[in-house]
Amino acid sequence: EDFLNLIFKAMMKDSLSSSHPVSSAVQSSEQIEEMFDALSYIKGASLLLMLKHYLTKDVFQAGIEIYLHNHNYGCAQSDDLWDSMNEITNGTLDVKKLMKTWIVQKGFPLVTVGRKGKIISVKQEKYLYLVEPENWTSDESYLWHIPLTYITSSCNFTHCTNAYLLDQKSGM
Repeated sequence: EDFLNLIFKAMMKDSLSSSHPVSSAVQSSEQIEEMFDALSYIKGASLLLMLKHYLTKDVFQAGIEIYLHNHNYGCAQSDDLWDSMNEITNGTLDVKKLMKTWIVQKGFPLVTVGRKGKIISVKQEKYLYLVEPENWTSDESYLWHIPLTYITSSCNFTHCTNAYLLDQKSGM
């Protein structure tokens, strides 16, 4: 419950146009200090939970083990974690490409689901809570790779999980 409260606070901050990405190049010590805030830590933790749910617990755990084994007593960068996850998924999913859309862009998507008969459509757009005119930039270029999981009447969370990766502005 506490973690959920922290997530919602981080999302509120991340929904402002003055937000910052989880990962970005820095030029000064002041910029480094700005990067290590609640947004970076809480959003980062949420993204890892999203990835764990999408990959499944066992696959995620195996990727973490490869990462720790490959980088014990050494230095690592975020790409090293994604490379370890790619290693365990054997090319079935480009984890680095998926996660880069979440960590190098500020903000998060609003996903809208529509239904016409048996056809389900989804679309994404950048969510902004409050547009600050002095910090406004166009959000047309924002695109996330969003792992969506869903259930149907013949498949619920206790028996199976269906997954869909929304990697375009809209899909069916």
